[in-house]
Amino acid sequence: MSEDTTEQGTTSEEATSAEVVTDAPESESTPAPAPAPRPGPRPGGPRPGAPRPGAPAARPATAAPTSDPSAFGRVDEDGGVWLRTTEGERQVGSWQAGEPAEGLAHFGRRFDDLATEVTILEKRLASGGGDARQTQESARTLLDGLPTAAVVGDVATLGTRLEAVLAATEVAAAAAKEQKEAARAEQAAHKEALAVEAEQLGTESTQWKAAGDRLREILEEWKTIRGIDRKTDDALWKRYSKAREAFNRRRGAHFADLDRERAVARTRKDELVAQAEALSTSTDFGATAGQFRDLMAEWKAAGRAPREADDALWAQFKDAQDRFFAARNAAAGERDAEFGANGEAKQALLAEAETIDPARGLDQAKAALRSVQERWDAVGKVPRELVQALEARMRTVEDTVRGADEARWTRTDPEAEARAAQFRERVRAFEEQAAKARAAGKEKRALEAEAQAAQWREWADAAEGAVGGA
Repeated sequence: MSEDTTEQGTTSEEATSAEVVTDAPESESTPAPAPAPRPGPRPGGPRPGAPRPGAPAARPATAAPTSDPSAFGRVDEDGGVWLRTTEGERQVGSWQAGEPAEGLAHFGRRFDDLATEVTILEKRLASGGGDARQTQESARTLLDGLPTAAVVGDVATLGTRLEAVLAATEVAAAAAKEQKEAARAEQAAHKEALAVEAEQLGTESTQWKAAGDRLREILEEWKTIRGIDRKTDDALWKRYSKAREAFNRRRGAHFADLDRERAVARTRKDELVAQAEALSTSTDFGATAGQFRDLMAEWKAAGRAPREADDALWAQFKDAQDRFFAARNAAAGERDAEFGANGEAKQALLAEAETIDPARGLDQAKAALRSVQERWDAVGKVPRELVQALEARMRTVEDTVRGADEARWTRTDPEAEARAAQFRERVRAFEEQAAKARAAGKEKRALEAEAQAAQWREWADAAEGAVGGA
């Protein structure tokens, strides 16, 4: 075989060494391209058998094409390979390596490889995988190369399929763009919401620890949000940063004020501790207890000093307070014992007083009561819970003696007897008036006089009963 024939032909080794374009990950290995053949004439297109970058690997020379190349082309007697198109025939290569049928089959397999690339693009587009723009660029490259492609097959149908792919990629690219913009808007809205929350915390919250923790959480969440254009992202970041700085300023000012207030509280509590120490030894228990209550109210109103100082000052204040009330309680215990003994003494005096009987002699009863009263007053105070009962029993005895004395005085009262006689005299006067009026035929006047006589009779009976009853 001549050197020219070898250059224009395509060996089976070259045909099997072409690269295959697939969706496999980049880490998967692909067959290396065969060494480039020597230069030769390329009538009507690329040299037959030369691999196209990104094209599927060519089938072995022994494999039959999946389509019938004889329906779309021919090999002339000089070895020229021709493709039939709607515009007429065009030469796509030459075959000098064997029988014409083998050459036609070779160019048919090349067409099948090209069709496989189109099928891959169609499937990728249908699955929604990959980048629509990249798919569009690949389809455009294939479509632009069809007029000069060194293949034999239904090129017209393949062109129609590629045009359909291009049209679909336009729709897919628009949808992808819309989806990307929607995702960008959603992410921007997410950061907008975080910025608004940060601004609210920065200007309003006084929950310093909780708000500070939340601002840090917002920052961590902020870092996970991506896909926003730089201008929008920078503007939202400035809002968050400004809100965080505002919060930090307010928090710093708050704690500075708090430190000043605590310093004032410490000074005031030092003064209250000194006053409590001065009162701790007082024996004026009633008044001093009231003063301690006032000091406690001032202590609460003073606010908190720094923690360590506040705890130490409170321990001093409470110690002084406890010492005073311990002394008061001890004194109260002694007083309660004394009051208990006084209660027993008054119980004994009451037992004696309740034996006094004015009926056996009013003067002796009055003398006995005075004796009991003098000793009663000398006894002193008794427990609070016994006061009312003891006083009530003593008043009963006193009322009995006083009643007997008043009754005796009433019986011997000359004025009472004179009043009773006067009332009887008025009764007789009204009875005489009634008799005279009736005799004169003045019945109404008689009835009025009789009514007055009856009234004065009741008063006379009462006066005489008081004198006689006593």
